[in-house]
Amino acid sequence: MIVEAIEANNPELRLALGGAATPVEDLEAGCTFFRFVDEGQTIGFAGLETYGSNALLRSLVILPEARSMGLGRRATGLLLEQARAAGAAHAYLLTVDAVPFFADMGFEVVVRLDAPAEILATRQAESLCPSTAVLMARPI
Repeated sequence: MIVEAIEANNPELRLALGGAATPVEDLEAGCTFFRFVDEGQTIGFAGLETYGSNALLRSLVILPEARSMGLGRRATGLLLEQARAAGAAHAYLLTVDAVPFFADMGFEVVVRLDAPAEILATRQAESLCPSTAVLMARPI
């Protein structure tokens, strides 16, 4: 699998995020987006915001036809590598329905008040994700 940086205005990205009911209102707000390609086919997308030693993984979506094949795990691993390369030591994310998936990858639930201020100040944490979204973190 390869990971390639893409522009936030990429129509495939916007379509995939919209289809997964993932927020698209802040795509141009300081986030780097990636496309994951496996065997020549786009299998998903994700975003990464870095704040010093902390990173927010966001908008991770694996296309329906690529699900249940372990590709989400590989894509998440590649995204964590991108975060590490950008200088992050800890990764955070918000999720409504993928807690077991991320827990299997070493993420743990974090009480929001215990998260770094820069993570809590993101639009994802402040307003775009519902209040039912679970904050998770892990070292990179």
